[in-house]
Amino acid sequence: MTQLFNSKLCAICKGRKLLCGRPTCPILERFRVAKSIESKLNKREIFGSSPPSIFVGEYGYPRVRIGPLVPPIEGNTSNLDSPLKWEDKSIKDILYYRSLLVMGETKADVHIKKSGRILGEVQELAMSIRPVDSEILLKRKPVLKVLPSEFAPPVGPKAELLDFELTENPRIPRRTDYVVSDELKAEQAIMRLYNWGFDEYYIIRLLSAGLLGINKKLVPTRWSITAVQDTIGKNLRKEILTYPEIGDYEAYFYEFLGNRYGVVLMPESYAFELLEVWLKGSLFGSAEPQVIHDHEDFRGIKGYAVQTTGAYYAARLSVLETLRARRRSARILVFREVTPKYYAPVGVWQIRLGVKKAMNSPVGRFSTLAEALNSLGQFLEHPFERYLEKSWLLKLRKQQTLDDFLNISP
Repeated sequence: MTQLFNSKLCAICKGRKLLCGRPTCPILERFRVAKSIESKLNKREIFGSSPPSIFVGEYGYPRVRIGPLVPPIEGNTSNLDSPLKWEDKSIKDILYYRSLLVMGETKADVHIKKSGRILGEVQELAMSIRPVDSEILLKRKPVLKVLPSEFAPPVGPKAELLDFELTENPRIPRRTDYVVSDELKAEQAIMRLYNWGFDEYYIIRLLSAGLLGINKKLVPTRWSITAVQDTIGKNLRKEILTYPEIGDYEAYFYEFLGNRYGVVLMPESYAFELLEVWLKGSLFGSAEPQVIHDHEDFRGIKGYAVQTTGAYYAARLSVLETLRARRRSARILVFREVTPKYYAPVGVWQIRLGVKKAMNSPVGRFSTLAEALNSLGQFLEHPFERYLEKSWLLKLRKQQTLDDFLNISP
C-alpha cells in the first residue's frame, strides 16, 4: 500500500494538479478548514461547551496523552462529537466539526493510582450526557496538524494543557454512576450500558477515561473503540447462534462517504468475513489494489483482525445488530471498496454507519448464492473474481467451485 503522502509527489503537485488521483487534496482541505477557524483559536484560553469529548492517545504507552476537547463556542455542541449521528454529513463537514474541538493535552500514567484534580474533571466530563461549559488554559496557541487515522474521528488543534475546569455541573445519569461505582468487569459494564441504550461512543468515552472495569485504567481512544465494538459483537454473536437461520440468500448494498459496502447473508451456520480493497487513487490505495481480509467461524476470530483492523469489528457489529433484531442467524460476507472520494480519514464510525445503512438497503433475496453474488458484483468496481478468489468463507464451500460464482452479469 502507498502512504497517504508522498513527499516528492506532493512537492511537485502542491495540491493543484492532484497527481495522486484523488478528487481533493487531503492536505489542503485540512488547511482550508484551519484557515476558516483561525480567528476563533488564536488564543491560549478557550471557553466553550464541550460536546462532551475527551481524547486519550496511545503513543508512549503506559504514559499517554490525555485531555478534554473544548470548542470556542457555547450552547448545544453535541453534533461536534456524535459520530453515529453524522449519517447526512460530508467529509468536509466532519473535518470542520473536529477542527473546532481544541485539545488541551497532558501526560498521565494509564494506571490510575489517585485521580488528581484535572483528571477528575476530565472523568466527570466523560460521564456527562450533555454538553458541559468548560475552560482550558494552554501553554501556547493551539496548532492543527494533519494526522490521518482510520480509527478515531480526526483530532483538532492542540497544545499543552496548563489547567482545565468545568464551569457547570455535568449531567451524569444515575445508571452511569451505578456502573462506574460497582465492582463490575469491563465487559459486564459495557454490555449493561449497551443494553440500557447508551450511545456506543459514550461507552467508549467512559472506557477511555478509566471509569470501567475492576482494575480501572486509562485506555487509548483508538483501543477503546475496537474494545467496545468487539465486546458487543462477541456477545451478540453468542446470542444469534441460538436463533434459526434465515431462509434465503440475501444481498445488500450502500455507498457512504466514498466507501462502497456490500453484504451477502447465507442461510447457513454462522461465520463472518470482511473483504476490503482500496482502489487506485483512494487514500491508501496502490497502483495494483489488493484484496485484504479477516474472518471467523462460530468460535470467533483468532487474535486480532490484522489486515482489516478496526473496520472488521465495526462492520461485524452492524450486521450482528440487524440479525439480532430479526432473531435470526446467518453466514455473513461483507465487501468494502474504498474509492478516491474518501479523500480524508474520518474514523471507523463511517464503516459502522455505512454497513448499517447497507443492511437497510436490500438488493434482493435469492434462491442460490451465485445469484446473490452476481447481483452484488454489479455494484463493485474491483474485478469481482479477485474478491471471490481471496474469500476464506467461500473456500469453506468445498462442494462448489469458483466457476459457480464468476458468471457476473455485465
